[in-house]
Amino acid sequence: MKLDRINVKEAFRYMGYGSSTPDDNVLSIAEECERLLLEVIDAKYVYRYFRIEEICTSDTTDRKAGVILDGCDLALMGNSISEHLKGCEGAVLFAVTLSEGVDRLIRKLELSSMASAVIVDSMASAAIEQVCDIAEQEILEKLSDRYATWRFSPGYGDFPIESQKKFLEVLSASKRIGVNITQGGLMTPCKSVTAVMGISDREVDRKRRGCSVCSMRESCAFRRKGEHCGV
Repeated sequence: MKLDRINVKEAFRYMGYGSSTPDDNVLSIAEECERLLLEVIDAKYVYRYFRIEEICTSDTTDRKAGVILDGCDLALMGNSISEHLKGCEGAVLFAVTLSEGVDRLIRKLELSSMASAVIVDSMASAAIEQVCDIAEQEILEKLSDRYATWRFSPGYGDFPIESQKKFLEVLSASKRIGVNITQGGLMTPCKSVTAVMGISDREVDRKRRGCSVCSMRESCAFRRKGEHCGV
């Protein structure tokens, strides 16, 4: 999957510009960075649908809060994911990546121009969200006449970030799209995302995600400036 353009405005927000416009020098560098990034992006995704067998919350049972999926040996643990999937009959697990070429480009630019490396990194962060949106749309088109929640990733709320290793195994993501987990628990390629969407036969609440469920809320640069990332 290739992109025709990058959401540059969003990339600048990641860089801390907020609603301000960068100067002409930065805009000139950014134009070249976008060209370089678009050349190396080779976006891929993989997904699987599972029927939800059981949802447990800590205030209704003595068992640990979590979601049990039929035919899947990955349990989605935590109250956050349990609340997120409440009212859903199934769940889609998916992983998305911009692929290794983006990592190589960032490493190359770090040796020649840190300014360009920072801009490309921010643009790649915006690009992976664009690809997630496209993947979500394509997945839902295959699940016609179904409704979906917004996507919810390991690390949101009390949904353990450590779930990602088993998450990728369930999707065979290493073999199918080249996404792996390092010994330190980081995904590689670095511009990769895992997420869960709840699926229902009835319309579900797609309420704003907000800071309360984000694992970065304590260190978020947007919150420190009184801004919001948009989700």
